[in-house]
Amino acid sequence: MSDTYTAALALSDGSVFWGNGLGIEGTTYGEVCFNTSMSGYQEILTDPSYAGQIITFTFPHIGNVGVNLEDTESNVPAVRGVVLKCKISSPSSWRAAKTLNHWMTTHNLLGITGVDTRRLTRHIRDRGACNGAICHSPNDPINLESLIKKAMACPSLEGKDLASDVTCPKPYSWNQTLWSLSNGFGIQKKPKFKVVVIDFGVKQNILRSLAHKGCKVLVFPAKTCSQEILSSNPDGIFLSNGPGDPKATGKYAIPIIKDLIKTNIPIFGICLGHQLISLTFGAKTKKMFQGHRGANHPVKNLINQKVEITSQNHGFVVTENSIPRSLLITHRSLFDGSVEGIKHKTKNIFCVQYHPEASPGPHDSHYLFKEFIEMINNNKKNAKKKRH
Repeated sequence: MSDTYTAALALSDGSVFWGNGLGIEGTTYGEVCFNTSMSGYQEILTDPSYAGQIITFTFPHIGNVGVNLEDTESNVPAVRGVVLKCKISSPSSWRAAKTLNHWMTTHNLLGITGVDTRRLTRHIRDRGACNGAICHSPNDPINLESLIKKAMACPSLEGKDLASDVTCPKPYSWNQTLWSLSNGFGIQKKPKFKVVVIDFGVKQNILRSLAHKGCKVLVFPAKTCSQEILSSNPDGIFLSNGPGDPKATGKYAIPIIKDLIKTNIPIFGICLGHQLISLTFGAKTKKMFQGHRGANHPVKNLINQKVEITSQNHGFVVTENSIPRSLLITHRSLFDGSVEGIKHKTKNIFCVQYHPEASPGPHDSHYLFKEFIEMINNNKKNAKKKRH
């Protein structure tokens, strides 16, 4: 070890990676995962689905465009730490308001640079998801034995409900629409539909996408009872993404979803929402060997036979052989064949494992929001016909 190193990452199997610290001084621990995205690091770091995790970026130049005031997915980052290859350079974007290091310090986050991220990624790829601990200590020696013990003692994400940690504390409304270079964010002033979002760790660009499609968006905490949700008279219900084990979150979420299904109000789910819908109908989920995290994942739409390049972030998956006959598999990963989308054969319910709202992209799957709106519109028309 060189005396110039100020940080270390220790894995639960005893592996150690030396480097230099960034952000605050101290120690953090969590499940170490890797993300292959080449852009959008600010959106990734503010994605609530990364609660309990340390992100390894496989793209070496992270932080090179700084951090701005707009490209966020949550106000309080839930990620535990960051692992980077290259030292953060000065921002090269006219939109930058802060350096990444300053932003991390502001949010009490720490990380490590100078790590051989290819070696670390191969380690996770070959051995599966593992826990780790990062220590940033520029002034005092790092106790490796203690750091390894902290990594070993880190609890697994399996069996943990983390949605409760990142959900909103109380209901709120949302009318901000998608960002454009010329106008920034827009405001939805003439909504046509009312959509309730159950917040298991929702990304803000999902809310923007719904508002952009003409929705008045009402966001409710994860444990809100079905009666309160239905009292707002929604035209559609959206189940958001989120962190942790879907089976643990399902203990309180599934009874709520079952009540909502009885109403025949259209339901759309993304990521954790997809897993919870599957569990509600009797399917099972399991923890993946290494997970899917990146913005370059090919998914085949089995309905129209088109391939979509998608953004993904999940460590659990719906097991295909457990899916009941009432559900139709609509999308499949071309990386490993895993289930990426389902819909109910007779009810107004569909969901996908990946992120169609992806910011900064890709945008191949944004049509799913349009399909949700069409489902809501058709449902309202049918209801009106029945009344007459």
